[in-house]
Amino acid sequence: MNQNTNSAPLVEFQNIYKIYQTGDVEVRALDGVSFSIYKGEFVAIIGQSGSGKSTCMNIIGCLDVPTEGTYLLNGDDVSRLTDDEQAEIRNKTLGFIFQQYNLLPKLTNLDNVKLPLLYKGLRESEQEELAMDALRRVGVLDKAYHKPSQLSGGQQQRISIARALAGSPSIILADEPTGALDSKTSKEVIDFLIELNKQGNTIILITHDNTIAARAKRVIRVHDGRIIFDGMAMEDEIIKSTLSAHIKKEAEE
Repeated sequence: MNQNTNSAPLVEFQNIYKIYQTGDVEVRALDGVSFSIYKGEFVAIIGQSGSGKSTCMNIIGCLDVPTEGTYLLNGDDVSRLTDDEQAEIRNKTLGFIFQQYNLLPKLTNLDNVKLPLLYKGLRESEQEELAMDALRRVGVLDKAYHKPSQLSGGQQQRISIARALAGSPSIILADEPTGALDSKTSKEVIDFLIELNKQGNTIILITHDNTIAARAKRVIRVHDGRIIFDGMAMEDEIIKSTLSAHIKKEAEE
């Protein structure tokens, strides 16, 4: 599904396979997957455990390479890059948000947000300015000098989002960002990602939760390593069925 055919895609999978050999058994984590994601999109890649969604995320994030096929990130063929070049493109192009936050407990929240900026060759004052601005954008500037353990789960996830934003990446890659949060805080985090998308950030959300995926504009549904749906979120039959059941349950209560 092409959202903007007048520009080159930020992310392009061209017939991607990821094959693992376990003894005599061949496991196709991805089995000929192709899609394009364009600047300014908010896309949810959804599937149950073992569907291939996490493999998609690892390849998009330059954390793994396909067995076959071509992955283009901002027009660059990732398979042709050295490890150092992949690390550099990861740092400059991608901002990661993880389910378990991945904050370093001994550092202040400000220093956690500054971490990806250390590799950009910026002066200390520039790092601090960018990190403080990112904390301000996510509404936790007053927590800059606290440690992660002093914050709630939702606040820690906001610090994680600030860290992803600090380097002004082309893509924010969110891996099950609400997985460790309660439903109210989950909604707040997704609301914030939607707001970031409105500001022009490209968001790729990895999730197994249909109600979370429904908040994205577009859904790529993966099952057994293949795409079974790629289109507007509210046109996905599984999402429509899930939301209908949710509304019915609320009405009964």
